[in-house]
Amino acid sequence: MRELKAVRITQAVMDLVKQANFLLRKDVLSALHKAQRSEKNRRAKTILKAVLDNAAYAQKESLAICQDTGIPVVFVELGQDLRVSGNLKSAINKGVEEGYKKYSLRNSIIADPLNRGKSGFSPCIMHIDIVPGDKIKLTLLPKGFGCENKSQLKMFKPTASLPEIKDFIIGAVKNAGPDACPPYVVGVGVGGSADYSGILAKKALLVRLDAKRSQLEKDLLNQINKTGIGPMGLGGATTALAVKILTYPTHIAGLPVSVNISCHALRSAQIVL
Repeated sequence: MRELKAVRITQAVMDLVKQANFLLRKDVLSALHKAQRSEKNRRAKTILKAVLDNAAYAQKESLAICQDTGIPVVFVELGQDLRVSGNLKSAINKGVEEGYKKYSLRNSIIADPLNRGKSGFSPCIMHIDIVPGDKIKLTLLPKGFGCENKSQLKMFKPTASLPEIKDFIIGAVKNAGPDACPPYVVGVGVGGSADYSGILAKKALLVRLDAKRSQLEKDLLNQINKTGIGPMGLGGATTALAVKILTYPTHIAGLPVSVNISCHALRSAQIVL
């Protein structure tokens, strides 16, 4: 049984806070560059260049890519043969809070969702999976709420056709329109339960954009980009950079489908300890 001190986890999370908020993922940057080169609409091309310039400046000056540094979502893959000396959840929350304070990121978390009140830096959202091995993988996804607010869930009947499901996913993007800072990355979760399909949709945003795409993902991306919403909603052929779909077995009586949209600033960072 391998042992890992909680303080190491806290420091690792602090490092992830900086990396995720200051450095745009390489696969996202690559997709933006590709879109900027291929875009024919002059205004869209200019907007994509501005998005890329913003990411470059954020990296150079150690500034947040976006002023909305999101609600921090931490995915944990905990090896069953690893013993954490200390409280794992407390260590992660401490790393998020101290990291956000250290790097002067926005304190967007309110303790009471109904009465609101003063905002702070924690707690984060945590999803923990037990996996084989003696390592721990930590993935931080700071999720801005301009795009999080455009999430959708539909509990389809098990007899629903693929065109119906595709219409729902495309409709979710149309509903987001310009409001969530396109071009988007569209995460889709199919199966499980109502809550689990939502987790799958968010996990789908962690899949590399240049990973092999299914035919369904290709078809959806093509149809979404035909909507003409374009970068920042001002027209063009780049409404989305990618569609990523994750699935899970579900009950015979249902078919949950969730959509989780990310803005162009899809930020995440990962470490294995």
